[in-house]
Amino acid sequence: MYKTIYIPVDNSDHSNTAVDVGVHMAKTFGSKIVGSHVYAAKMHDKRFKQMEAGLPEEYHDEKELDRQRQIHDSLITRGLQIITDSYLDYVDKKCNEANLPIERRSLEGRNWKVLAEDINTNAYDLVIMGALGVGAVKDSVIGSNTERVVRRVRNSDMLIIKNTQPMTGGKIVVAVDGSPYSFGGLMTGLALGKAFNMPVEAISAFDPYFHYAAFHSISGVLNEEAGKVFRFKEQEKLHEDIIDSGLAKIYQSHLDISREIAQAEQTDVKTTLLDGKAFEKIIQYVRKDIPALLIMGRIGVHSDEDMDIGSNTENLLRSAPCNVLISNRKYVPPIDTQAEYTIAWTEEALRRMERIPVFARGVAKTAVHRYAIEKGHTIISNTVLDTAIGHILPKGAMDAMRTLGGSLDAAGIDRDKMQADEAVAKDLMGSTLSGMMTEIVEEKPTVSAGTQAYLDRMIQNYFVCDSCGYIGKGETPVKCPVCGAGGDRFKLVDKTIFEAAANAEGAIETDLSYDDVPMQWTKDAKEAIRAVPAGFQRRRAKAKIEKTSRKLGMTTITLEYAAPMIKEAASEDYQPIFANKGAGTSAEAEVKLAAANGNGTNGTHENGNGHGNGHTETSPYTWTAEAQARLDRAPEGFMRECTKALIIKHADKIGVTHITIEVAHEGIEQAKDYMTDAMKTGNLKDMIANLTGKVSS
Repeated sequence: MYKTIYIPVDNSDHSNTAVDVGVHMAKTFGSKIVGSHVYAAKMHDKRFKQMEAGLPEEYHDEKELDRQRQIHDSLITRGLQIITDSYLDYVDKKCNEANLPIERRSLEGRNWKVLAEDINTNAYDLVIMGALGVGAVKDSVIGSNTERVVRRVRNSDMLIIKNTQPMTGGKIVVAVDGSPYSFGGLMTGLALGKAFNMPVEAISAFDPYFHYAAFHSISGVLNEEAGKVFRFKEQEKLHEDIIDSGLAKIYQSHLDISREIAQAEQTDVKTTLLDGKAFEKIIQYVRKDIPALLIMGRIGVHSDEDMDIGSNTENLLRSAPCNVLISNRKYVPPIDTQAEYTIAWTEEALRRMERIPVFARGVAKTAVHRYAIEKGHTIISNTVLDTAIGHILPKGAMDAMRTLGGSLDAAGIDRDKMQADEAVAKDLMGSTLSGMMTEIVEEKPTVSAGTQAYLDRMIQNYFVCDSCGYIGKGETPVKCPVCGAGGDRFKLVDKTIFEAAANAEGAIETDLSYDDVPMQWTKDAKEAIRAVPAGFQRRRAKAKIEKTSRKLGMTTITLEYAAPMIKEAASEDYQPIFANKGAGTSAEAEVKLAAANGNGTNGTHENGNGHGNGHTETSPYTWTAEAQARLDRAPEGFMRECTKALIIKHADKIGVTHITIEVAHEGIEQAKDYMTDAMKTGNLKDMIANLTGKVSS
């Protein structure tokens, strides 16, 4: 695999470990070791000349000064050569013990510059460097020479030693983003895993929350006309119904391709899909269970070829607690060129798709494909297409997309045009909330298409795939279009549990999101999020909570629902970046958060494999098998925890600790009573649900 392994040495702990790792790999792959050290004699000569003015007066004689220069040059040059030879002798000794061929390279100049030139000129297969050198201090993260060499090497894999323990045992984690460099890293990881009998995992991270937080920030600085051009309502609708789950499908497909590659190599990999900022989620993953090696591509799927190193790779190189291999090898899997779906279209359905503007056609077709897979269709006909479009977008959406396409094609948009487009957008997203309520309360015989679509979304069923987190709506799914799980992996979301929790938590505050959708927060949830440091961390946590709740059709956010996501955000350690991690946090919020029951999932899925905290509390309650079975009917995670909390609340009320099926039923019925009380207090969502029958009739 690696014919030549290049090891720059300086007798530091990390450098010596690099030699040991290199020798171990060379024995396995039959490689030649090239040991090198760079000394800077010319730099010392320059420094001596700069200090000559400070020599005693008797040395200022020209002949004496020349003699001192010759003595200094001789001592420094010879001394540095002796040091270099001693460093290389260590590599020589290790290679001789292992009966490996070795080449010694003694180089002069600026170390990082000379090393990069030597590596790029000779195209060594693998370079192994210590993360830190002899100049390291307590707070050092990555040595300047190592970082500069990594940035400049374009044709060799770079293995950076960050752990001075032997690299034996443990696992190999490969971060895959669909780029040729990441798949090249996967191929390297599979070869290393087979050679050293180490399991290999492939992980992939996508960020469905970035646009939500970014749009919130943008909307705050735009005037009304500019906001119309940005069409936040339409953008959010496309993200919620198409783009977010489309991203999940894309990154899940990277993992599926990774498994195909591994199987073609007669091995297998564990795969994990992470949702969130790529650097953040990957660093969390490797910190929970530290691998022996983390492999990443030098640049990612969105990078230009002339970029020195990708931002995620750079951050992980600095922060990862394990050895890091940066792949400069490219690999394009054949499966990547195959069709993503094997579904047939009728000619009539294809002709209809051709009428969609080019800018939206790809997104729309992907959404229809996903709907067909979810509902078990293998042929897309006009009937299926009608149902899919009605399921994906409310009435008027396709017209709005055509109008938007015309607007984008136009050289400019005047005021009248923007107003006309805004009218279409209102048809797409529904009228204002007050307008909806007026239509409903006055029992008008007909309502706007937008209002009816909103009501339909409020009362339809939502299903969560417990494998990847994809959310299906309407009829029970038969297959997950993201991870391919069967319909039995989908759990019905019982939103009455959350509404009951919202009523139990008390006062509710309403905020408008950037696209004017009202998001209600209970007082407890609003207070608890202050446990997250103010600034971008809190904004991102709030965006994630609102985003996931909206995808579930919820408009009221409770502490019961939000607690796991708040705890995750509040526990993040940004100490290396910020001196005051706790800035802007609330002690009261941390107390409230600590008391929350939110121990379930927060909507982040890792192929169904959650990571607990290893702590088990002894419960004073005992459950009969029937009661436990009733509880298990609630979807695993936050919904089940919420149901459990309400049953226990009822058990406390009646003074029992042995929970029978009767107590469980009574607790769930109590939740329904909360919903009845919510109607009396004017809870918006309950009013809409209760009055929907009038509107439909």
